[in-house]
Amino acid sequence: MKLTKRILAGLIAICTAFSVAGCSPKDKDKKGKAIPLSKTQTELVDALAESDVLPSTELENKTLTWIGHYSILPTEGQVTSPDLYLFQKKYQGEIKEVITDWAGRYDTLAKNVLGGDAPDFFQADDMDSFPKGAIRGMFQPIDPYIDFESPLWSGIKETADSFMFAGSHYVATIRVEPSIACVYNTATIKEMGLDDPAALYASGEWTLDKFMGMCREFVDTDHEKYALDGFWYYDAIQQTTGVPMVSLQDGKLVNNMGTAEIASIENKMYELQKDKVVFPRATNNWDTRGSGATGEGLGDGKTLFIPVGLWAIQAPVADTKTFGDMAAGEIMFVPMPDNTDNEPYYVSARINGYVLCNNAPNPEAYAAFMNCKRACQLDDGVTKIGDQQLLDNYGWNQEMVDMKTEIYSLVEKNPVFEFHQGVNSEVATYFENSICSGTMMDNDEGATKTWTEIIGEFKTTIDFLINEANNDISTTPVK
Repeated sequence: MKLTKRILAGLIAICTAFSVAGCSPKDKDKKGKAIPLSKTQTELVDALAESDVLPSTELENKTLTWIGHYSILPTEGQVTSPDLYLFQKKYQGEIKEVITDWAGRYDTLAKNVLGGDAPDFFQADDMDSFPKGAIRGMFQPIDPYIDFESPLWSGIKETADSFMFAGSHYVATIRVEPSIACVYNTATIKEMGLDDPAALYASGEWTLDKFMGMCREFVDTDHEKYALDGFWYYDAIQQTTGVPMVSLQDGKLVNNMGTAEIASIENKMYELQKDKVVFPRATNNWDTRGSGATGEGLGDGKTLFIPVGLWAIQAPVADTKTFGDMAAGEIMFVPMPDNTDNEPYYVSARINGYVLCNNAPNPEAYAAFMNCKRACQLDDGVTKIGDQQLLDNYGWNQEMVDMKTEIYSLVEKNPVFEFHQGVNSEVATYFENSICSGTMMDNDEGATKTWTEIIGEFKTTIDFLINEANNDISTTPVK
């Protein structure tokens, strides 16, 4: 199925290149040590540990159990995260892991919860675990453990309130992050005589019309040059409207398919794909071009843009080589373009956050680790460690770091949170197979149905399923 191919291929990439600490299960077997914090970096985190920012509590149980499809413990070639070091330093905490695969992670979680062997925490970054996990009783409210009125959490409370369901907080939101950036190869831009997107952004000219014009100018199907590839170009373009397909408003899920903003962007994508700007993945078993989990055609000059998360290039240089020559400054990125039909400048967003599993054996350690993560986020000196690691260990240049800072600033102001994968598997399948992937941009010959036809065929069903989810918040064990 396209859904399986799209999601599994994308998540293999995430496991390969997850920011700072992520890896796939097989990476756990790599020999060698992670890159430690430098002496200066260690001193910064030590000072934070000795300050009064964090509660000086003694954990009765110092072991915190993580469940996920990637490891949060750094391995060979990856850098040590300050928050993990702080958790160890301040609370003598340690992480135990239950590593599963992407497709089976919810089944593994459910089996462990029902079997009386529940883990403690699970990630919320991919925007597909919430509110689904709350509805099914896999996660529990965190209000007894996280004080969103405290100095440590009050600055992120407004965002955390956006992830409430049925009157409770379920996600410890550490920060807002861009879910998608527009990655490109500078050598290809120069060779084609196109305007550099970073320069266009700096001058206020990086607009959706400019982006689409560049896509049309680049495409050359006779020579197998396609402007867009990857798994997220549809979402990236659609969310420039500022309106997600499914939003969470006042603790309730809302279907936005019928809005004028979405109709407008769908019609623009329909017209864009008439020029066949998207690589026809149907001819490649619904996979991207290029070699390796993160290789999608940028390095060989056959692709113009890859809308993808920054995790794809926040990785050891060997994992990013198919995007281009990092040392030569070929890999660069900008936010997705400004949709000139709308103000302000919207950015596809996700949260760096974690949920507490139902019947978690050590919620106190979960709270302590979340406090460590939040404290690192608020400390200016510690936050700069991550950028320095990008420069020192992952081959970034200062221009890339500056653009990362800019995108993070944008997304904090105007985030677009998409929840269509967080309702249930049935809603996710409708959107992935029938609405998003299967219509406006995924087909070589363009859309098979107009947006009006899509609305007529699916909106009523989606409305019913979302209303049902809103009424199904569960306090019973996971099904």
